[in-house]
Amino acid sequence: MPRVTDLPPQPRIAPLPAADDQRQLNIFRTLARNKPLYKGFLGLGGHLLGGTGLPAREREIVILRTGFRAGSEYEFGQHTRLGRAAGLTDAEISRLADAGEGSWSDDDAALVAMVDELCAGDVVTEATWTRLSARWDDEQLLELLVLAGYYRLVSGLLNSVGVALEPETPGWPDGMREPRRAPREAS
Repeated sequence: MPRVTDLPPQPRIAPLPAADDQRQLNIFRTLARNKPLYKGFLGLGGHLLGGTGLPAREREIVILRTGFRAGSEYEFGQHTRLGRAAGLTDAEISRLADAGEGSWSDDDAALVAMVDELCAGDVVTEATWTRLSARWDDEQLLELLVLAGYYRLVSGLLNSVGVALEPETPGWPDGMREPRRAPREAS
């Protein structure tokens, strides 16, 4: 099956107008077109982002790598900001998009390998599972798997609908080879 390389040049489903003067992200304004889905989406996403099961830095490693592997510039851009706030450096964020050099700690490398294996074959290998389970308990392992799966779903949605990056949202890091570009909203 060929890999889709071109994203829609403009949103296929327009986001709802902002409800007030406060800026709302295009992903949420788009999903708001289906209220029951939106409610469930926010419930699981809120748990994964706001829960205490995983440290924020490690959570953002998984999300950023998943966004990269799914080719979702929107997801990667939104979580670039969150990753920085969680303590990731710009060099680490670039490495998550294979655009930078450097090495990971054993624990961080296991998270990257987990995402890569899930995206490539929908299963974590025994070797990577052994590395993960040396650091994370069963509750956290389940959360890591759901986190990666949820953000694969989100990335596929963003790519397919063509949700536009907000003007202030970062895109891919410099140095990426042939990145897929999401539409970008005019400022």
